[in-house]
Amino acid sequence: MTTAVAAPFRFFALQVARTRRLGPSLVRVTFNGPELRDFRSDGRDQSLSLFLPHPGQNEPAVPLELGWGSPRSSEAESGGGWWQGWRELPDDVRAVMRSYTLRELRADAGGHTTEIDIDFVLHGVTGEGEVSAGAGPASRWAARAAAGDRVLLLGPALPDNRAIRFRPPGDTDLVLLWADETALPAAAAVLETLPAGTRARVWLEVPRSGDIQDLTTGADAEITWFVRDEATDAGADAAPDAGAGPMALDSLRAAELPCTERPYVWIAGEAGCVKQLRRHFVGERGIDRRRVTFVGYWRRGLTEEQLREQG
Repeated sequence: MTTAVAAPFRFFALQVARTRRLGPSLVRVTFNGPELRDFRSDGRDQSLSLFLPHPGQNEPAVPLELGWGSPRSSEAESGGGWWQGWRELPDDVRAVMRSYTLRELRADAGGHTTEIDIDFVLHGVTGEGEVSAGAGPASRWAARAAAGDRVLLLGPALPDNRAIRFRPPGDTDLVLLWADETALPAAAAVLETLPAGTRARVWLEVPRSGDIQDLTTGADAEITWFVRDEATDAGADAAPDAGAGPMALDSLRAAELPCTERPYVWIAGEAGCVKQLRRHFVGERGIDRRRVTFVGYWRRGLTEEQLREQG
């Protein structure tokens, strides 16, 4: 007797349904497509890999067995062979791969996913949509995305998967969150999933005041926003320079947190800021490191390709 085990991740050929500007630094892109019916996720900080075309391409260039209209085998999707095939394509042809967080999904009455939202940070793009020479390829694509544009997504086929990192222990009595703009979609999705009445303290950092959002949550959450309000950004694929460290650090050090014995901490964003905040929560606050989830979404001065090369 053979037992079939579903692969936790697979490729989805999608197209842009619509876009919506959320603020001067943020745009929401909604994707749909027939293959989404097999997309499954419990949400929270679900991470995804998105493959984008270069300017002039009608769709992202990937190994033939993964492309649009190709009958994909489970081996091609779940195995590592696609990675080597993708890497062997010429640099100026190979699809741009970037990591993002699922902001929201919508499903039909049968539970099949019909649409997903991904929020993009627009580095090097003005509030009027002008794209500078220093803008990275993903920012350029998102700023100009239009209905019908094709992408490929590597995402979950199982609701509970290892690409969801927000996992508070069952006895948690206080949730502490910090995020910069790159982790804001994840933080917003996490807040929406917190049970009603959950005590939460949240610190969020964005480039400009127009990027502040009205967040929905049933939790007993106190949310503090910090605005860098910089006139320029770092260009390339680096997010706007957040300075030497997180703006929230002084506020955190001065904060009197609710009396608790079992807090859970989730911090995500620029790797250097995440490191400083983890040191604060574990070293200065004395929170058990096993109750702290920390994720470096990007690192100042490095592109995603350079980060991957460093392992």
